[in-house]
Amino acid sequence: KGNILPLQYTLGTLAAEAVEGFNFANVKGGLAVRTNYFATLDAEATLKTPATASNAAPAKAELPNISRPDLPGVLNGIDVLAKRGFEPLKKLRLGLVTNHTGQDRWRNPTIDLLHRAPGIELRALFSPEHGIRGALDEHVTNSVDEVTGLPVFSLYPRIPKKEPGQTERDYNAMAMRLRRPDAAQLKGLDALVFDVQDIGCRFYTYSATLGLCLEAAGMAKLKFFVLDRVNPIGGRAVEGPIYDGDPSFIAFHSLPLRHGMTVGELAKMFNVERAIHADLTVIPCQGWSRDMWFDATALPWRNPSPNMRSLMAAALYPGVGLHESALSVGRGTDKPFEQIGAPYIDDMLLAAELNKAALPGVRFLPVRFTPTYSTFKDRPCAGATIVVTDRDKLQAVNVGIVIALTLHKLYPDEYALEKIAPLLRHPATLEAIRSGQSLARIQRSWQEELKKFEKRRERFLLYR
Repeated sequence: KGNILPLQYTLGTLAAEAVEGFNFANVKGGLAVRTNYFATLDAEATLKTPATASNAAPAKAELPNISRPDLPGVLNGIDVLAKRGFEPLKKLRLGLVTNHTGQDRWRNPTIDLLHRAPGIELRALFSPEHGIRGALDEHVTNSVDEVTGLPVFSLYPRIPKKEPGQTERDYNAMAMRLRRPDAAQLKGLDALVFDVQDIGCRFYTYSATLGLCLEAAGMAKLKFFVLDRVNPIGGRAVEGPIYDGDPSFIAFHSLPLRHGMTVGELAKMFNVERAIHADLTVIPCQGWSRDMWFDATALPWRNPSPNMRSLMAAALYPGVGLHESALSVGRGTDKPFEQIGAPYIDDMLLAAELNKAALPGVRFLPVRFTPTYSTFKDRPCAGATIVVTDRDKLQAVNVGIVIALTLHKLYPDEYALEKIAPLLRHPATLEAIRSGQSLARIQRSWQEELKKFEKRRERFLLYR
């Protein structure tokens, strides 16, 4: 029962993509032939192989006519690097920090591009949270990449439990050390290359991995290259309180919840403001400007993590993500970060109360769902679906704060307000929510901090 057309579409697409080398150009309704970078490399390798009796070839054999169309759109750092023939990385022994989001605009993995590019010596891979192929929602172990045979060092290992008497500061420092490449893993390398898609939120852990790898490169005197990627939710808006404290994996640096920076810009900021002084090179994007959302780039979307499945989820994440320990935020449903709920909530009442706030660019609809994992796993929940009506007016952090204010007012005994503290990382805001202050007053308390941050970040911006 039900509509199986979406399933048929997905299976048909997967089947077609699995047929390597077949030209669908003459198939009715088929997509244009996909460019094949690796066929070009294989052809080049064949031409460079010395002729023997068994493989003798004409002296003037030509490469097949396999070229990339000059399509409009943005180029990420890996695309710019490829256009330059990978020249900046030649004659260096490389370690690559990446995952499934490290790909060029034709979806060729950066791992494979560097492994097969002439003159490039890729020696090791480093995997952030969610694993080298982005399929895990758990801790990651060291392994060997099945395609290249290269060692894969985990940058998201299991961390020992906090010991009795151990301070939060000491525990976070220990966890950070374990999530940073160590001297043995870096031995024999000349440089680290970072290519991971971030989503522009302070507590999304890829930016912490970036900072920790930059620190490791600085300590080991290695070069550090960032293949920059667009900020999918734009680079103009900044939102929320500024974290100011010791670094942790979900608050590596003094940033607002929505920082509006790319990974290349963050690397420049970290390098200076944290006095890392690494030998840093950023390969910038081409054609991106700060007012561009991801769907204006003509780049293919790839889920940055298992539950970050849409641009709207990324847009809402800096506010909705705050609640992922206090509520179900849709993990284990088909709409993670686009709905919130709990067993004790009256969905009709909550949606009505949230809509009273009249937040620009968003409205709330009552919803019921049962998440299959994470908070309130397998328990029927009621809550609100968040519908974005104007993303340029949307202020996701305000959405998160209003959700907290409303739930604390309606369900003070059930709603675990203190559980948003680890991601919010701003005691004054938490106390303001607890005391029922207005959103406007809470917002005003951040404004001076945000102005100072915008002035700080200006010197590190690569795009206008």
